[in-house]
Amino acid sequence: MSVFSTYLQLGFHHIFNLRAYDHLVFLLALCAPYVLQDWRRVLALVTSFTLGHSLTLALATLEVVHYSPALIERLIPVTIILTCLLNLARAGRPTDRAVAPPASRPVVLALPNLLAAGFGLIHGLGFSSYLRGLLGRQSRPVLELLSFNVGVELGQLLIVGLILLLGLLLLRGLNVARRDWLLVTSGAALGIATILLVSV
Repeated sequence: MSVFSTYLQLGFHHIFNLRAYDHLVFLLALCAPYVLQDWRRVLALVTSFTLGHSLTLALATLEVVHYSPALIERLIPVTIILTCLLNLARAGRPTDRAVAPPASRPVVLALPNLLAAGFGLIHGLGFSSYLRGLLGRQSRPVLELLSFNVGVELGQLLIVGLILLLGLLLLRGLNVARRDWLLVTSGAALGIATILLVSV
């Protein structure tokens, strides 16, 4: 197996894995306000997150920046908590079924996208801790970094697709209101993130 394929699989399984539940819960909270017809907004949101974590993953793996792994372990649940609180604030009143940002707002500059990019910077440092552990003393692992990042993105896209599919099944199949879906998923993610924060 080539180096590219090896690190591609490592990146994919690093995020598409129940042991990476902190990143999984963040993606759940990130996508909770949206449904399949909001795919443009979801694409902008995921792209913002990708740009953020790709930047810090590269800089930290190449040892351009240094950080405290313990601090990052604390900050990751904070990003989940803040995302959940934003979701809950946007849920509106019980009669409000629509929770997506108004269509007139520029998608790229929407607050959720800017926050996703900023939170991506933190999650990228979390990814780099795992990758640096795999690489050991290798100083310029450009190919490994690229393939690992591609693997992470593929896993991330699959997770986002599954979250949107689950939302579609519940909203269309069981006639669950979007507000209820948002409150339940965000509430669950908030609870998990709070436990993570107090346990690190």
